[in-house]
Amino acid sequence: MSAASRAKRNLPDLEVTVLEQTEDVSYSACGMPYNIADPDREMDDLVVRHAHVFREKQGIDLRTGHRVEGIDRSAKTVTGKNLDGEEFEIRYDNLLIATGASPIIPDLPGFDLPGVMGLKSLEDGKKIKDFIRSQDVKKLVIIGMGYIALEMCEALRERDIEVHMVKPRPIFLPWMNPQLASVVKEEVEGQGVFIHMGHKIERIEKSGDSLNVMCPDLTLEGQAVLVAIGVRPSSEMAAGAGLELGPSGSIAVDRTLKTNDENIYSAGDCADAYHVVTGQKTWVPLALRANRAGWAVADNVTGRRTELEGIAGSAVFKVFDLEVARTGLSTNEAEKAGFDPMEAVVKTRSRAHAHPGSTTMHVQIVGDKKSGRLLGMQIVGREGAVHRIKAPSVALHCKMTVEAFSQCDLAYAPPFSPTWDPMLTAANQLVKRM
Repeated sequence: MSAASRAKRNLPDLEVTVLEQTEDVSYSACGMPYNIADPDREMDDLVVRHAHVFREKQGIDLRTGHRVEGIDRSAKTVTGKNLDGEEFEIRYDNLLIATGASPIIPDLPGFDLPGVMGLKSLEDGKKIKDFIRSQDVKKLVIIGMGYIALEMCEALRERDIEVHMVKPRPIFLPWMNPQLASVVKEEVEGQGVFIHMGHKIERIEKSGDSLNVMCPDLTLEGQAVLVAIGVRPSSEMAAGAGLELGPSGSIAVDRTLKTNDENIYSAGDCADAYHVVTGQKTWVPLALRANRAGWAVADNVTGRRTELEGIAGSAVFKVFDLEVARTGLSTNEAEKAGFDPMEAVVKTRSRAHAHPGSTTMHVQIVGDKKSGRLLGMQIVGREGAVHRIKAPSVALHCKMTVEAFSQCDLAYAPPFSPTWDPMLTAANQLVKRM
């Protein structure tokens, strides 16, 4: 919808058709866990713009309930069926594939049982919220411990639901520095969430009104199961049309968002991107990139050539009273990318030491020993972590060295920071080591 709206702004006479398999076209997907936490809020509160607004005010031919099933590149047509089972065929001059990503649901027994749910679409959110209410859920099992899983464990605890989290891998947050990850784990467990790591999930069984998540050495019982082990790009249709794929099976695009077909673009969670640190292709499905890429496709289709530099992999989330933020590469990611990484980890304060309300802040910084370049940063704290991460994100786009970053003139006042901001303290420590 970002691409469609901008294309109509650029060229009001352009014929723009959008085919959407659901009835929901513009909503805040990232707000769903917080909505689920509040039983008095309707899920439709997250709708930003209804379909009729796009049709009536912008002149977009928006067809909801239309599922595209195939692309014929030679004929330049897309085909599919609507909700009534009627087939359709539409010709295009330029095509944008923005099919997003889908929750990973293991192909294991019991994952199709009622009460086993994933969270990706607005319809998913409604289903989860309705199930919790109608079944008076008091105990739930989450499979996975990523962003969505952690946001959802907070939402469920807000509703006084007992939460057990389980995953096969023995490491809590594998992408995070272990010292920082332990802080997050301690916070989650301190809020009454039960964490079970290193347990292979074999199946889900129904037992009366309960669902049992079965592991070789563990059985977890709940009235519902949330599957939150990640998402994969919805690129099957693109692959079937012969379009090239990139990392993690995402649709490969160049910096103008064009695929290997000159008339087909792709944007959003189904498409790959260039990483500004490595210069290589990567797949990081996040909201800002999706919207920016939609704009870029519209500009390129309407004659305003636009190239996107890429992403730094900046991401933030809240879990109970903690803010968690990252940008760039972790130490392991930097090593895999061919750098010679060094890191520094500091534990400091969010405000001047004598100022009321000062809390502990943990910062990890990664640099390349060979070139001195800043490669990444992670921050965990009870305040200020999310807004701080924006500075190193900009530094990564500018390809700054750790030493140059350590000389940045960051603002100071006791209610907001120590004289030496925690990021500068970390950078100074890394400069010494490098």
